[in-house]
Amino acid sequence: MSRQAFLINGIRLGTACAGIRQTERDDLAVIEITEDSRLAAVFTQNRFCAAPVMIARTHLHQEEPQWLLINSGNANAGTGSQGYEDCLQTCQLLADKTGVHKEAVLPFSTGVIGERLDVEKFARAIPSALENLDPYGWEKAARAIMTTDTQPKLASATCTIEGQTVSVLGIAKGAGMIRPDMATMLAYVATDAAIEKELLDQWLHEAVDKSFNRITVDGDTSTNDACVLISTGCSGIQVDDLEKERQDEVQQAIEQVFLELAQAIVRDGEGATKFITIEVGGGASSDECLQVAYTIAHSPLVKTAFFASDPNWGRLLAAIGRSGIDDLAITKVSIRLGDVSLIENGEPARDYTEEQGAAVMQQDEITVHVDLGRGEELETLWTCDLSYDYVRINAEYRT
Repeated sequence: MSRQAFLINGIRLGTACAGIRQTERDDLAVIEITEDSRLAAVFTQNRFCAAPVMIARTHLHQEEPQWLLINSGNANAGTGSQGYEDCLQTCQLLADKTGVHKEAVLPFSTGVIGERLDVEKFARAIPSALENLDPYGWEKAARAIMTTDTQPKLASATCTIEGQTVSVLGIAKGAGMIRPDMATMLAYVATDAAIEKELLDQWLHEAVDKSFNRITVDGDTSTNDACVLISTGCSGIQVDDLEKERQDEVQQAIEQVFLELAQAIVRDGEGATKFITIEVGGGASSDECLQVAYTIAHSPLVKTAFFASDPNWGRLLAAIGRSGIDDLAITKVSIRLGDVSLIENGEPARDYTEEQGAAVMQQDEITVHVDLGRGEELETLWTCDLSYDYVRINAEYRT
């Protein structure tokens, strides 16, 4: 990306090392949002949601947000009423330094569950983060919010409306405990277009459904998932006043950024060596297509076969068969691995050879196609393989 691609007018970001779990890199970020901006957010569906999720939800309905406060290394989840109070204190610390009400601060955390947040570390780090505020600070912020990620995740897109460039820029973190059910571990996307709150909420939910709600690394939904979409309006382009065709161009740019970030999470999945696309078509409904796709994506046997480059297609067959579609007619089901046909109308493909399957499985990016033969619906999701390193990373996570 060019330097200009790391800029959204109306947004500044600052980072600092609070020493929450990291001592050699920044682990705290603040994001300043210009007045008159609009913000929409979605949060985890996990019933054991973290204190920052509860407070961010509440603050979002009390006052227009002006600051985001993000830390990595400690999720502040499973910490009870004390964790809630600790989180409120961190919001107050930032509010006191910036002259806003604490309700104008949205908190976000990611990291180890069940450990109390050290508020004093925030007190020491927040002034440094504010001193480092920079409109070009997106990459530093992307690094500060990482946990087991191996690289920062950024994406940008632009479109031209009435001769004016509209920009979209986003960052995300996530590598494990990924099956969001709303968003990803943490994601922040901003545009300089002006979008009214109702339309911003609508576009956020539509973008999430096409991206972060279509990825899975391990099937685990985090306690801290959050996804934010910000409209600063600094480009001067008022989206609500545009004709539908021009509105669509802005929405497509936003959805492009969401999709790139979501796929980047899968590509950086803990221990992942392969990026896998699962397409399930011929469904009677979208829900049943996703039901089959997620059953395949969450099967440890399927995922380990991908890691081993083993064309053991019987594991795909078994996953489809146990996906819970009781009236599935197996005589109508077809399966392809890349361009190689495995099953045709419930029967082994006559021309299939083990060598063909093995050649596809050796690839870094693999597509599984399933046709249920039941209707016209089609859904796509993205996942990765399951390697030795996934077990090692999660076994050693707290050591």
